[in-house]
Amino acid sequence: MNADVSEPLILAAREGAITRVTLNRPRAINALNTEMFAGLDAALDAASGSSAIVLDGAGERGFCGGGDIKQIAFGGDPRALFGAEYRVDYRVHASDVPVVAIMDGIAMGGGIGLGGHAAFRIVTERSRLAMPEARIGIMPDVGGHYLLANAPGRLGEYLAITASEMGPADAIALGFADTLIDSARIDELREALAAGGDPAETVARFAVPVPEAPLNAVREWFDPIADAALTRVDAVTDPVGATAALLNGLETSDVPDARQAAEIVRGMCPVSLVVTVSQIARTRAEGLDVRGVLEDDYRIVPRLAVLPNFAEGVRAQLVDKDRNPKWQPKRVEELDAGEIAEILAPHAAGETGLGL
Repeated sequence: MNADVSEPLILAAREGAITRVTLNRPRAINALNTEMFAGLDAALDAASGSSAIVLDGAGERGFCGGGDIKQIAFGGDPRALFGAEYRVDYRVHASDVPVVAIMDGIAMGGGIGLGGHAAFRIVTERSRLAMPEARIGIMPDVGGHYLLANAPGRLGEYLAITASEMGPADAIALGFADTLIDSARIDELREALAAGGDPAETVARFAVPVPEAPLNAVREWFDPIADAALTRVDAVTDPVGATAALLNGLETSDVPDARQAAEIVRGMCPVSLVVTVSQIARTRAEGLDVRGVLEDDYRIVPRLAVLPNFAEGVRAQLVDKDRNPKWQPKRVEELDAGEIAEILAPHAAGETGLGL
């Protein structure tokens, strides 16, 4: 399906027993903007009475490359934009009509917010998932900390601080997806769902065996390092100290892969690293659900979005594309603990929650 300039950015139509909802901005890998959030809201409203909502993306490159970060970084109202996005994410998660998200190809950032909390989360052999927000000066949001906190062992921390990509087996092993199908059978799956019947049984008929997840091997060396650092220093009460201890553990390890990972992490935004390590720990400690994590995201991410690091990260990654951001400060160890505490603090006067 290719988008014409006259077509809406969200396509929604009844197909037999289902409502098909398509992100229709393929030239931008279906990057989400405010118009699309409004369209998704309307599509979810119109899906009442369907046996399932099939959520997919137009084009050959992927399901959704994330939010339209340039819109947020250069002139948009962060609270309004993020609020619209997170409310749609929660609607997908809590929908009475089960959502079947087909995360074929690229699904990153905002794409995880839509697909990663759906009732049925499908990947194909072409899927590439990631939460790369530390590269651009914010933190994994859209409820991502819920998924990261519940990943096996310390793989959530690893994925967040390295901005690593997951293939389909990794996505299923880490809890970002449930079912692997062949991409050649996507249309057949949708037609079978449209024919009616139990969506769970239909999806199960198309499932193929999941290979071994490559990221499982990372646990052998990363988990002991992270456990030692994050047990010694509480990431909730001392996020800067905990993240510095984790980095030190990686940099002084005898394992070459750990030292290589440390080099990658040192290129990320220090503020983002500290905030996400702390939020993963808080999500685990308090047993936050998707609603609770989205409420946290709405409190914290707009604060990050107005800092110079966010505009700098977007410049380096998406505008000039020199991949050489000048973070303020350059290192985790140089961060001011009081400034981090302000970012993580409860709602200030005048701030409101999502109201989910």
